[in-house]
Amino acid sequence: MKRIFSISFSFAALYLLIACNKQTKTEAMPAIINTGMFKTYLALGDSYTIGQSVNESERFPAQTVSLLKLDSINFNAPEYIAVTGWTTRNLLNAIAATPPSKSTYDFVTLLIGVNNQYQGRSQTEYAAEFTELLSKAIQFAGNRPGRVAVLSIPDWGVTPFANGRDRNEIAKQVDAFNAINKQITLDKAVKYIDITPSSRMAATDASLVAVDGLHPSGKEYQKWAAMLAPVIKAAL
Repeated sequence: MKRIFSISFSFAALYLLIACNKQTKTEAMPAIINTGMFKTYLALGDSYTIGQSVNESERFPAQTVSLLKLDSINFNAPEYIAVTGWTTRNLLNAIAATPPSKSTYDFVTLLIGVNNQYQGRSQTEYAAEFTELLSKAIQFAGNRPGRVAVLSIPDWGVTPFANGRDRNEIAKQVDAFNAINKQITLDKAVKYIDITPSSRMAATDASLVAVDGLHPSGKEYQKWAAMLAPVIKAAL
């Protein structure tokens, strides 16, 4: 009788041990589910960043995130501070009035300046304000210049919108503004992505222009995303 009781007690103890282990593992599960695995991306700019005249999924930041997902690098949806028509001053004012929702992001992009050029604003002003914006972008990336990328200003002079205008002069001015933002970017050890040559292919390929006849199409943004994604992948 004692032997039977001993065996029964042993099985009971074993059952309790297994049950406790299961309970412990079950209770520990929430610690394994880590929402921090999804990285964060802040996109600063103007109409080219917000994707004027294309679907949200066709914006270059959104397409970049989709490409990275194919490499098992998961991002939350990009956060945008960008509005069509913004100059560098407009973007600075917007950041001051409504700062980003987070203090630090895993990656930040900056593309700004076409409206400075279009409105005939000075290059000296642009240089000063772009420098300030890039410093803020680096700050939003946790003071890590390697987690920031600047995209050059596209050449809108090749689009139907520029019909009747001096396309050569527009190209010359765009190049001048890009020379400024490139030098500032490199001086701060930030990655510079020159998408201007790609934007100029719209001169002979209408599919690269959105329905408004001015902004890039999703197809053109896809090319920018293909250049940006490897930069982000290498930086993380």
